[in-house]
Amino acid sequence: MTTFEVKPQLWSSLKNYNRKNFMSDLLAGIIVGIVALPLAIAFGIASGVTPEKGIITAIVAGLIVSLFGGSKVQIGGPTGAFIVIIYGIIQQYGMEGLTIATLMAGAFLILFSLLHLGTIIKYIPYPIVVGFTSGIAVTIFTTQVKDLLGLSIDKVPSDFTEKWICYFQHFGTIDLWCAIIGIASVVLIALWPKFTKLSIIDQHIGWLKRIPGSLIAIIVMTIAVLLLKSYAGITTIETIGDRFTISNEMPDAAVPNMNWDVIKSLVSPAITIAVLGAIESLLSATVADGVIGAHHNSNTELMAQGIANIASPLFGGIPATGAIARTMTNINNGGKTPISGIIHAAVLLLIFLFLMPLAKYIPMACLAGVLVIVSYGMCGWRSFMSIMKNPKSDILVLWVTFLLTIIFDLTVAIEVGLVCACLLFMRRMAETTDVKVIYGEINPDEETPEFELGNLEHLIIPKGVEVYEINGPYFFGAGNKFEEIMSGIGDHPKVRIIRMRKVPFIDSTGIHNLTNLCSLSKSNGIEVVLSGVNEKVLVSLHKAGFKEMLGEENICKHISLALERANQILDEK
Repeated sequence: MTTFEVKPQLWSSLKNYNRKNFMSDLLAGIIVGIVALPLAIAFGIASGVTPEKGIITAIVAGLIVSLFGGSKVQIGGPTGAFIVIIYGIIQQYGMEGLTIATLMAGAFLILFSLLHLGTIIKYIPYPIVVGFTSGIAVTIFTTQVKDLLGLSIDKVPSDFTEKWICYFQHFGTIDLWCAIIGIASVVLIALWPKFTKLSIIDQHIGWLKRIPGSLIAIIVMTIAVLLLKSYAGITTIETIGDRFTISNEMPDAAVPNMNWDVIKSLVSPAITIAVLGAIESLLSATVADGVIGAHHNSNTELMAQGIANIASPLFGGIPATGAIARTMTNINNGGKTPISGIIHAAVLLLIFLFLMPLAKYIPMACLAGVLVIVSYGMCGWRSFMSIMKNPKSDILVLWVTFLLTIIFDLTVAIEVGLVCACLLFMRRMAETTDVKVIYGEINPDEETPEFELGNLEHLIIPKGVEVYEINGPYFFGAGNKFEEIMSGIGDHPKVRIIRMRKVPFIDSTGIHNLTNLCSLSKSNGIEVVLSGVNEKVLVSLHKAGFKEMLGEENICKHISLALERANQILDEK
């Protein structure tokens, strides 16, 4: 492994660091720390541990991911994706079992980095990612029904189906005040962004939009519950303090007692934590790259995630990974370098040391409302529905992963999903796919006879136009080849022609990559023209909305028409 491949982004970010960057990072770090607070508490409780463990995880993992990570703006910490896994491990192996499993997951993540598996993990098909993410969202929502409505249930079953049967059987035990607090929290969080966009609010107190709706809901509902208990005699609303003993002391690092039998029994959940952590952190870093126009180092990021998941459990924390929502909050509030992530961890530490005892007054129904909004954000129903328009094989993988996640558990879903991914990959690798760039002019001798190519002058590629040709199926691996070739060229043309005459089919990941390419090109002022798309592929593209995205005139039957269209665009510009 070369030095470049393991060099944290923090090192390069500090070379030209200045006061302006620091002020941007400072503001972003403070805001992200405030955003992370309610989420860390909610994720900790929902995972079956005490609330402070969620905050400790955000502090320790957030600090390490920023110090050693491969992304400039990635924010690490506990996420909703791990709730189901953590809860299941604790139920079966206890807290010590979770600690050992997390340590093992950290070791696996470091191994992934050393084996350069960062880029390979990106090849996991889009339907699998959407399937288990949507399944996790449904499972999280299911776990919060009891607290959201204040149902009187001594012990909620762990099985998904049995949970809902139990809920319906105890529906008559709903606590009206808990339900009001829970539902009001959901409504407040959902409507808060729209409220802050009102012209009168935006003009006079525009800074309100920087405060997360989840924090507003917690403050408002906590005060409301205190008033109801003090002046209305309402005592049935359960708070964090009713269920947990709150501590604001950072625990000393402690290594758990390990034996070979326990380690062997925890290999499967540890691998699940590692794979899910790798997928989520790299997905978050990739999304961030698209927004800030940078490139993260995937193997360095995996190394940092591994170190974070070794350090977090030693201080009593839980598994952590890159958090998309907090990373986007960091970017949107001006975060430039890993310094903002370090500041976010420092803000959380100060809150933990000095304000943590106040958390005991937070109503459980409000935290359930926060997680209901989190689960809605995770469900990705738009992505789910868009895949339903794609090839049957993708739909099958999507539903298998989704149903296995909610009916069984995430370990089974990821294992089966990865097997499905391998099978799909082997089947599609039977047909090779490559992408090439055509320079200068197009050789008519290489063209298929069914196209009327016209005069040779029509085949000359004008200046300001790039022509790419995809040979083979446009599946989940082809998109990365496309990106590699484009990044290698480095030019910014006025028109990109993508020849797809030799593309027999396109899957949902290909559609997703092509959509990102078109969106990125459009944001850079580059027109995209498709050429020679066959009927089967064209149907898939039309379903995905490419006619509206590019314009019907930019989807041409063959290269002659595509070059004519490119000349028209150049003349207009």
